[in-house]
Amino acid sequence: VKKQVAIIDSIGSNLASLKFALDRIKINFIVTNEVKQIRNSSHIILPGVGAAKNAMNKLSQHEIIETITTLSQPTLGICLGMQIFMEHSEEDDTSCLGVFSDGCKLFETQEDYPVPHMGWNTIELESSSDLSTGINSGTHFYFVHSYYVPLNSQTIASTTYSKKFSSIIQKDNFVGTQFHPEKSGEQGSILLKNFTKL
Repeated sequence: VKKQVAIIDSIGSNLASLKFALDRIKINFIVTNEVKQIRNSSHIILPGVGAAKNAMNKLSQHEIIETITTLSQPTLGICLGMQIFMEHSEEDDTSCLGVFSDGCKLFETQEDYPVPHMGWNTIELESSSDLSTGINSGTHFYFVHSYYVPLNSQTIASTTYSKKFSSIIQKDNFVGTQFHPEKSGEQGSILLKNFTKL
């Protein structure tokens, strides 16, 4: 099967850096909200920034919620994309896609930990996954987020910012990164390449 990544373009994300990152590792991709194109692609990426409720409304308008939750091919949620894989977000008390059974919580602002959590931070591997092949604990990735997913049985990697949270999660064919691999240089390229080999 010819590899083609479908980037779902409905939840408000600047796709330029993701397109550039995929071009750099020579991965064929399309940007789409069409059910047929999504289903016919070998891999799916759901990138997102902004508010959870807004994202869910947009997916609903495009009538692709059921399409996403029933995908059997490898599917990667980035940042907000990962967060809406959860059942629920504290942001506006939003019901999300429910692929993972956990919820998203808001970071509490603390003196040394302003919200959003923004910039480079390290990950610690919590369990093994083909997604993290060639990536070590202590590797830096780029984060921008105010909400987090607590550690759970599907946590592949954690990051600490006032508390430990999930920075990579995986359940069956669904994987999520809280950080932006497309803005994380060489290590991000390795992760995206690993994803396209799943």
